[in-house]
Amino acid sequence: MEENTTALNAQQEAEAKQESAQTEQPEIQNTVSAQPVPEINEEIVKQPETQATDEGEPELSDKSLNEIITLFGQMLEEGDQQKLYKYAEPVKAAFYKVLRKEKIASGNFLEVGKEAQDNPFEEVEKAFKDMYAQYKSSRANFNQEIQAHKEENLTEKLAIIDSINGLLEKAEDMNHTMPAFRELQARWKAAGNVPQEKAREIWDKYNRAVEKFYDFLKINKEFRDLDFKKNYELKTELCHKAELLVEDKDPIRAFNELQKLHEEWKEIGPVSKEQREEIWEKFKASTSKINKRHQDFFTNLKEEQKANLKAKTELCELAEQIADNQAIESNQWNSLSKKMENLQLKWKSIGFASKKDNQKIYERFRAACDKFYNAKREFYSKFKDVMQENLSKKIDLCEQAEKIKDSEDWKKATDQLINLQNVWKTVGPVARKQSDAVWKRFRAACDEFFARKAKHFGAEGEKFEENLNAKKAVIEEIKAYQPKGGAEDKAALEEFITKWNSIGFVPFKEKEGLQKEYDAALNMHFASIRDLDAERKMGRIRRLISDAKNPGKSDRGIRSEREKLLNKFRKLETDIATLENNMGFFAKSKNADKLIEDIKAKIAAGKEELKSLEQKIKMIDKEF
Repeated sequence: MEENTTALNAQQEAEAKQESAQTEQPEIQNTVSAQPVPEINEEIVKQPETQATDEGEPELSDKSLNEIITLFGQMLEEGDQQKLYKYAEPVKAAFYKVLRKEKIASGNFLEVGKEAQDNPFEEVEKAFKDMYAQYKSSRANFNQEIQAHKEENLTEKLAIIDSINGLLEKAEDMNHTMPAFRELQARWKAAGNVPQEKAREIWDKYNRAVEKFYDFLKINKEFRDLDFKKNYELKTELCHKAELLVEDKDPIRAFNELQKLHEEWKEIGPVSKEQREEIWEKFKASTSKINKRHQDFFTNLKEEQKANLKAKTELCELAEQIADNQAIESNQWNSLSKKMENLQLKWKSIGFASKKDNQKIYERFRAACDKFYNAKREFYSKFKDVMQENLSKKIDLCEQAEKIKDSEDWKKATDQLINLQNVWKTVGPVARKQSDAVWKRFRAACDEFFARKAKHFGAEGEKFEENLNAKKAVIEEIKAYQPKGGAEDKAALEEFITKWNSIGFVPFKEKEGLQKEYDAALNMHFASIRDLDAERKMGRIRRLISDAKNPGKSDRGIRSEREKLLNKFRKLETDIATLENNMGFFAKSKNADKLIEDIKAKIAAGKEELKSLEQKIKMIDKEF
C-alpha cells in the first residue's frame, strides 16, 4: 500500500499547484474537472497468490481422459481467452497425470517405435495435443489483437493530448472550451491501456497538457468553488464505499475493490484547501484498515499452510507405512484398505499447503496410495488363481459328501462326513459369487445324511426306555438280595455286575442318577468284597467299548483310553526297571535295609498295577 500512498501524495501536491494557479483565473460559469493522477496500474500492490478455488473452476482430479478432452474442447469452443489462459496448463497437467495412471493400470508402457495399434492411448494423446496446439495458436492471435488495441489506444490518447493543446490556441469563451475539454477528459478515461513501455511517457504528456490548460484558464472563484464542491461530494462517496469495504468479511474481495476506488480517486479533481487534508485522512483511514486485514489474512494463511503441510506430511508417513505392509491374506488387505481410506478422508479435510509445497506433498501422498493399491491389485490378481483352486477342492468335497449321504453305515459315514467338514474348514475362500452355491451344495449333502441318521436313531429312544426299566429292575433285585456269606455272595455280586453291564444304553439324563443308585445298592450287601474303584474303571472301559460298537457313536473315546493306558503301562515299566536297578546299588551300602524294603514294596505295587493295566488293554484289544 506504500506505493498507493505515494501516488496519492503526488496527487495532493498537484492539487495544491492547481489551486494556486486557479486563484488568479477569471470567473467562468462552467465547472472544471481537476487533473487526474498518473496511471500506475503496475504499481498497485499485487495480491499474493492463494490456494482458494475460484467459482466455476473445473474439478479435474476425478475425470477420465475423454472427460478432460471434452472439457478442454468446450473451453476452446467458448473462446474465453481469460478462462483458457487460467486453466489450460492445469488441464494439460491433469490429462497427462490420468494418462500415466491409466497406462500403469493397463500395463501399457510402450517403447518408442512400437506400432500404433499396440498403443491404445496414442490416438487420444494425439487428439489432446492437436487441441492444445489450437489453444496456443488462438492465444498468440489473442495477444496480437491485445497489442494492436494498445497501439490504437496510444494513437487515440496522443490525439486527445493534441486536442487539449489545441484548446489553448482557441479564442472562444469558456462556454465552448470547457465542454470540449470535458469531452476530451471523458475520451481519455474511456480509452484503454497502452503498451507498457509507453504508459509513463503518455501520462506525463497528458498531465502537462492538462496543467497548461488549467494555467490558461481564467476561472473565477465561484467557478472554482463549484468544481471543488463537486469533487468533494465524489470523494466523500468514495470514502463511504471504503468504509463499507472495511466491514466486508472477505479481505481479498475488499482489497481488490479498494484498488478500484483508488483508481476512481485518481480521476477526481482537487477539493478546497480547507477540506483536502480532512477528506484524504478519512479515505486513508479506511485504506489502512483494509490493507491491515489483507496483510493479516495472508500472515494467518501462511501459518495455516504450515500446519496443513505438517498434518499432510504425517498422513504421508502413515500412508507409506501402510504401502510397505506385506499383507498375505484377504482380510489383512481389507483392514489396510480401510485404514488407507480413512487417511484419504482426513487428507480431504485438511486445507492447502503453500503453493510451492502443495503439489509436492500431494505427489508424495498419491505415490504412497498408488503403491498400496497397485500391490493390492497384484495380490488379488494372484488370489483369483488361489480361489479357483479352492473352488475345485470344495467341489471335490461336495462330491465325496454326496457319495456318503445315502450310506446306512452310520458310524463310518458320520466319521467320514465330520472329517470332510474339518477339511472344508482348512480350505481357503472362493469367489463371493460362487461361495454361497458351493457351500449350500456341501451343506445339503451333510444335512440329508444327518437327517436320515436322526430319524433312524430316533426309533432307538424307545429301546433306551426299555433299558432304563431293565436296570431299575436289577437295582431292585440287588436291594432284595439276602447275603449268605462267603463264595455265594461273591458269585451273586459277579452275576449282578454282568447282568447290569449286559443291558444297553439308557436316556442320558437318567444315566448319572441311575449309576449312583446302582452303586448304593451294591454297597448295601457287597461293600466288604467289592473293589469298587477297579470295578468303576472296568465299567468305564466296558461303556466306552459299548459306545464304540454303537453304529451311531464314534470309537474315538475307546482309542484315546487305550492310548492312555498304554502310555501309563510303558512309563510304569520304566519306573520299575529304574527301581530294580537302584536297589542293586543300595544292597552294597551299609544300613540300607529299610530303604531296600521300601523299594521292594514299590516294585511289588507297580507290578500289580501293571497286571491291571495289561488286563484292561487286553479287554480293549479283544473287542477291537
